[in-house]
Formats: sequence, structure tokens, C-alpha cells
Amino acid sequence: MTLAQKLVNEFEALTDNQKLEVIDFVEFLKQKNQKTIESLMDEVILENEEALKELAK
Repeated sequence: MTLAQKLVNEFEALTDNQKLEVIDFVEFLKQKNQKTIESLMDEVILENEEALKELAK
């Protein structure tokens, strides 16, 4: 059984309210990951600000 199949099987056994909680949690994780990526990009831009300005000339 693949991880995806196991997840679907477990998900199907939940109540509707529990399913909503799982979906909310997955959305929270995605949002948290997106914020991490954005923070890393901001850090890269700040650390390389001078080089980026030179390249923009």
C-alpha cells in the first residue's frame, strides 16, 4: 500500500468534522511552508542587495 493509499483509507474512516480538521491542518502546513519560502527569498535578496543592484544596471 502506498502512502497516498494509506492516507485515503485513513481519511475515509473519519467523520465529516474530523475530515474538515484534517483539511484545515493541511492548509495550515501549506501556508507555513509558503511563509518559510518567502522568508528565505527575502533573506537571499537582502544578503545580495548590492549584487542585484549592480546586475540591474
